[in-house]
Amino acid sequence: MQRVIALFQLDAPKRRLLTGLSNLAPELVGKNLEMLKEAVPGVSRVAVLWQPAGGGERTDKEKGAEVAARALGMRLQFVEARGPADLDRAFSDMTSARADALIVLPYVMFFYEHRRLVDLAAKNRLPTVFSFREYVDAGGLMAYGASLADLWRRAATYVDKILKGAKPGDLPVEQPTKFELVINLKTAKALGITIPQSVLGRADEVIQ
Repeated sequence: MQRVIALFQLDAPKRRLLTGLSNLAPELVGKNLEMLKEAVPGVSRVAVLWQPAGGGERTDKEKGAEVAARALGMRLQFVEARGPADLDRAFSDMTSARADALIVLPYVMFFYEHRRLVDLAAKNRLPTVFSFREYVDAGGLMAYGASLADLWRRAATYVDKILKGAKPGDLPVEQPTKFELVINLKTAKALGITIPQSVLGRADEVIQ
C-alpha cells in the first residue's frame, strides 16, 4: 500500500501537495519479520514478495526487510511480481528455493490480489505474514500493521476540513495511531503450526 492514504490537490494551478494519513508501511516491515519469527520459531529462509518499480529499484520497504533480517538471523529471498500474471511463477520460485515462510510487502497490487495470495500461500504451505488484517480475514496466517479501517475513518475528517475551507497545505500528514496483530488459528492448524502463547497473548484478535 502507498505510504500516504489520503491525497488532496491544492487549488493553485499545476501545484500538488500530499497530505493525509501515513500507514508507516516501510517502517513496519521489520516488525512483521520479527512477528513471523516469534510465531514460527524455526523459520530461517524467508521469501519476500515485492513489486519492482519501472527501473527495478528496491524501495525503503525492501531495504528495511534486509536490515531487520540481518538482526534476526534470517536469510531473505526476494521474489518479484510486476503484475497479477507473475504471481504463480513467483510462488513456484519460492518453493523451488525451499523458502520456510513468506512476507508479502505492502503494495497496492498485492492488496487487490489478497484473496489469490492467501490461496497461493495455503496451496504452497508457506506460513505468511502480511501488513493488513484483510489478508487474515480472507484466510491468511497473520498480519501486523496499521488499521486501514481506522485510517479511512480518520481520512474523512480531512475531507470535512477541506470542504469547510481548510487549506491542504496547512494539514500535516498524520501517523497511524491504531495498530493490530491478527492471527488465524484455523490456518495455523492447516499448516501444522502451533503459535506460541506469548504471541497469541499479544494479538488484538485471534480467528478460530
